[in-house]
Amino acid sequence: MTEATSLPSNDSVQRVVAALSAVGHPHAPQMLDISARTAQEAAGALGVVVGQIAKSIIFRRKSDDAAVLVITSGDRRVDEKKVSSLIGPIGRADADFVKSATGFTIGGVSPVGFIQPPVTLIDRDLLRFDEIWAAAGHPHAVFRLKPQDLERLTGAPVVDVVQVPKA
Repeated sequence: MTEATSLPSNDSVQRVVAALSAVGHPHAPQMLDISARTAQEAAGALGVVVGQIAKSIIFRRKSDDAAVLVITSGDRRVDEKKVSSLIGPIGRADADFVKSATGFTIGGVSPVGFIQPPVTLIDRDLLRFDEIWAAAGHPHAVFRLKPQDLERLTGAPVVDVVQVPKA
């Protein structure tokens, strides 16, 4: 695992720290020396498999421009049709939308600490792991948790929203 450094004092990381602290989450965010912008980078930095990285993907719901957060394993791809069947038609979200709707930049979107809560879905494939890691508001910041913690932290349902993995 890459050496961790102290957390930055920027607003997005501090919102994550506050959200985790408010619910007594036992693992504080930590700063990695290298970027964890992608699931592959994060897994390499942490010495875990890519599937243990909880990717936070933001979409834009077409009916009301709401931010939609889909949290899935780093080794899976979101099936947009499955998401749309659950919450209505969605589209891609550009970097400006992600920042304005969530308060996070792409590569650091955390499952907690939003400026306004998004519509959130957790993919059930994350439940195959005992421990996972999620972004903590910055491309170098992550925190450790159990997949079941996501339900408690977000109040979101666990659903099937990924493409069927190819054998």
